[in-house]
Amino acid sequence: MVDFSLSETERDIRDWVRNFVTRELVPMENEVLRRERRGEEGITSEEKNALREKARAAGFWGVQTPEEYGGMELPAVMAALIEIELGRTFVPFSFGGGADNILYYANEEQKQRYLLPTIAGERKSCFAITEPGAGSDAKELRTTARKEGSEWVIDGEKTFITGGIDADFTMVFAVTDKDKGADGGVTCFLVDRDMGWKSEPIEIMGERERQPAALIFESVRVPEENILGELGGGFRLAMQWIGSGRYLLPARALGNCERMVEMSMDYAKNRSTFGAPIADRQAIQWMIADSAVEIEALRWLVLQAAWQRDQGMDSRHAQSIAKLHGGVRANEIVDRMLQIHGGMGYTKEFPLERWYRDLRLLRIFEGTDEIQRRTISRNLLKGHASVSGSLG
Repeated sequence: MVDFSLSETERDIRDWVRNFVTRELVPMENEVLRRERRGEEGITSEEKNALREKARAAGFWGVQTPEEYGGMELPAVMAALIEIELGRTFVPFSFGGGADNILYYANEEQKQRYLLPTIAGERKSCFAITEPGAGSDAKELRTTARKEGSEWVIDGEKTFITGGIDADFTMVFAVTDKDKGADGGVTCFLVDRDMGWKSEPIEIMGERERQPAALIFESVRVPEENILGELGGGFRLAMQWIGSGRYLLPARALGNCERMVEMSMDYAKNRSTFGAPIADRQAIQWMIADSAVEIEALRWLVLQAAWQRDQGMDSRHAQSIAKLHGGVRANEIVDRMLQIHGGMGYTKEFPLERWYRDLRLLRIFEGTDEIQRRTISRNLLKGHASVSGSLG
């Protein structure tokens, strides 16, 4: 017998997050939209911190952070359920107490300087691997680090770095042995901003909280002790970072889609044309029906990928499927829901045009649709995965 029900613990935590979103975040939506129309930040850092502290007072801190560091250490399925609930509002928010997974490879001295302050919310980091000529193909890195005495001198440029504007340190990947390349020639360095790197914002079609940055390194000197992990072990760390939580991206989009369809059903029931609610029109009904089917399919793709992680299985194939399906379908759903709202959906008075812009990013970052298709097809053709799925 296959049991698809949530455990009591999963349901309790899911419901707590749902109530938090409804009580604390949804009431902020109109003000967030007004600020964004004025070109301001939708939610300030002070407001985010206040919300995080309120959640922390209820014991909600560090969703996937190990308990030894003060976190909840929740499993992947639970983390996915939380992301779904957070996706039910467009207010940009995430719970505090987290840190990039590769920071746990830091030595004890580095943990004191970087990991623990990041978990505490005292420091902000960013992950810097993408370059102008090395996006999906991370093996083509051009940023270099050369040894001079007890220091490494880093030169190069990173681009589309999330969090790069506000970060006070970065995990930057540089080529330390050109001959070895990705096979032992790339190293990860922990580099404080005051060591000399600069960031420049990149204007995008999405909202300001998603704005990436270009990071410029011009003869930035980094001490030997700032190597994260092992010399030459950077590419392995990078792949662990990229593949660690890809299922969480379509999970957040799933929450977006649930809310958008609910909003559109309410609108369709109250918007009348030619003497009848547009909810009575077959064209509208089919948009809603198709979206509901795609949402349900995405739900199980996301949860299966998360479940595989919890079982200690290699879930990268399942995560690629979930991200590909989520990116494509979420963009189709937001387009339909905007269409149902007509002209109002196209205005900045409603959040639909904002979701329209934000969800387009899902098909690009952390692995484009094309990269996911490449990964999925290669796994199948080489026999690493089966179209029969996890049931064999």
